[in-house]
Amino acid sequence: MNADAIPDLARRLGQEVLDPLKRAFVGKDEIIDLLGVALAARENLFLYGPPGTAKSALVHSLASRLHGHTFDYLLSRFTEPNELFGPFDIRRLKEGDLVTNTEGMLPEADVVFLDELLNANSAILNSLLMALNERVFRRGRETRSIPALFFVGASNHLPEDDALRALFDRFLLRVRCGPVPEDQLGQVLAAGWELERAAEAVASVTAGELRDFQQWVRQVDLSAVREPYLDLIKKLRHAGMDVSDRRAVRLQRVIASSALLCGRLAARVSDLWVLRHIWDREEQIEVVESIVAAALAAAEVQAADHPQAHARRPPDPESIARGLDEVETRLTDGTREAAGDELRVLANRIEWLEAGTAKESLAQRADALWEKVGQP
Repeated sequence: MNADAIPDLARRLGQEVLDPLKRAFVGKDEIIDLLGVALAARENLFLYGPPGTAKSALVHSLASRLHGHTFDYLLSRFTEPNELFGPFDIRRLKEGDLVTNTEGMLPEADVVFLDELLNANSAILNSLLMALNERVFRRGRETRSIPALFFVGASNHLPEDDALRALFDRFLLRVRCGPVPEDQLGQVLAAGWELERAAEAVASVTAGELRDFQQWVRQVDLSAVREPYLDLIKKLRHAGMDVSDRRAVRLQRVIASSALLCGRLAARVSDLWVLRHIWDREEQIEVVESIVAAALAAAEVQAADHPQAHARRPPDPESIARGLDEVETRLTDGTREAAGDELRVLANRIEWLEAGTAKESLAQRADALWEKVGQP
């Protein structure tokens, strides 16, 4: 694929795959755009949300629109490696060879969806980690490369033990998938009924074209965003985000992917919107969003910016109030060290609230706490 074909494929991926999904799944534009970014970057995406919020349906509908093979599986704590990677080939086993029959299984799929991912047990954990990170399946002396365009995992809870945190860490991007607001429920019912009636259309985009597209991610010029990106990573770390050097390097792929999906071979500050989705814990979601929003606010709006770059979601006032309570507790119990950094993040979130009584009240509380922080 040459550079001239990039804008055309980006347009087709948008018009034939992502846009129809947005029409079918009301209120899920952000998730669908992230599916597109992860797909183009060959990075993994984690969907977090309760049952009944269309996590499975979104991935199945995306996969059905592409020319490729899909593997999906609902994990339980009893899932065995054979269920994901395939059983031993009985014919070869009789000859003394331990060879896996992977036909129709995860090692041969173009799109992999692992539902209830965090039910994974120790028996499959190592194989999954290698598949997700290195795109390799290894069993004994047998080693095979995995051609998957990307992996999508889903769960209604976040990891608690270290083994599952390592699995969760293999998903570079994370997004919360919740119920749509009540004022959109009528649209959801109409779109859902239409989806039930209509047959899924198949796009002209092939798995082979997408693999070529993924290779072009490396050709995107990141020079214009290098300094703003570095500054943003530092701010996220100061706010308590565990952004390792390895993750910081890999995140450049999704920044480049955002540019590529807009038909550009040069990244802009607006492409840093993807960093909203690198949180580890639920309480970090709004903190990360507010820090990234502040960085994006300084960028000039231009044609061919990614649509998610300028999507504005006001923070939750109640969440901010709880954060101010925690800062006040730190100031009174003697653990003042992190209070200033936390208060700075909260003050930034207050700035993004819509004007009104709640914003004024929270701003006054923040000002009062700043005075306490400044005391010796």
